[in-house]
Amino acid sequence: MTGIVEHVANVMVPVLLCVLLGYALAYFKAPFDRKLFGSLVSNVGYPTLILSHLAKEHIQLETFLTVLGAAVAMIVIFGVLGFVVLKLMGISIKAYLAPMMLSNVGNIGLPVATLAFGAEGGAVAIGFIVVVLTAIFTIGIAIPMGRPDFKALARQPVIYAVILALLLLATGWKIPGPVDQSLEILGGLAIPIMLLTLGHSLETLKLSGVSRAVFLSLIHIGISAVAAFAITYMLTLDAKIESVIVLLCFMPPSVATYLAISQHQPDHANGVAAFIFVSTCLTLVTLPLVLTYWATG
Repeated sequence: MTGIVEHVANVMVPVLLCVLLGYALAYFKAPFDRKLFGSLVSNVGYPTLILSHLAKEHIQLETFLTVLGAAVAMIVIFGVLGFVVLKLMGISIKAYLAPMMLSNVGNIGLPVATLAFGAEGGAVAIGFIVVVLTAIFTIGIAIPMGRPDFKALARQPVIYAVILALLLLATGWKIPGPVDQSLEILGGLAIPIMLLTLGHSLETLKLSGVSRAVFLSLIHIGISAVAAFAITYMLTLDAKIESVIVLLCFMPPSVATYLAISQHQPDHANGVAAFIFVSTCLTLVTLPLVLTYWATG
């Protein structure tokens, strides 16, 4: 038991400290250009991290494609069950469905999966990031706004990095050594910047309707368990990859969904912010429990 506690602490404490540092930077009004750092992660960090991880064959092509399917299944399960819950409660579908179904597999999922399961865990998380990022620019914008933003999706370097990485996996081609080292260095930017940005974002969210946020957060955790069980039941996977998928199912709502809601559903923005904030805080309880008793691969 001591070994499990130590493992969970080694995974969660570094993540928490980085998020708290980002929170402190916002609290003390230290200079922090969130737009610049967000652009740096999406245009440099994510693409180089994808190429660096997948080109090293930390995961096989067939397995990676299965992971992409698992990520799609997770979004569908969250979407269907989330829609039913929101409809029954009389809560705005346009405002709350996108954060209910699109999880924060990037800012939290990637570092936690990498720390818990190594490079293979990071590769699985990348598969989920690709699917969720695509969904954010389509479903995540279409629900509150009324139409997807395919132009914004087409501008995302991540999409082209995945295509190139899949080509490398399929052909067995190798990236030249110096280029590979450069990709590894640049990919190292992504995780610390994502964690700092998450903490900074959480501090600056304006909250309201906390009791509803707590209830929705508990519902979200319940749907996470359903999604994790259903996906692992349907797919036959290596124990470690299965554990990573279970872990990723328990990620909180994505902060990235808040932007479209604040722009197109402003009356609900503070309530959605509270939902995201409370759910993220609850991961301090749920993720250690999941790592200890379920995702033990």
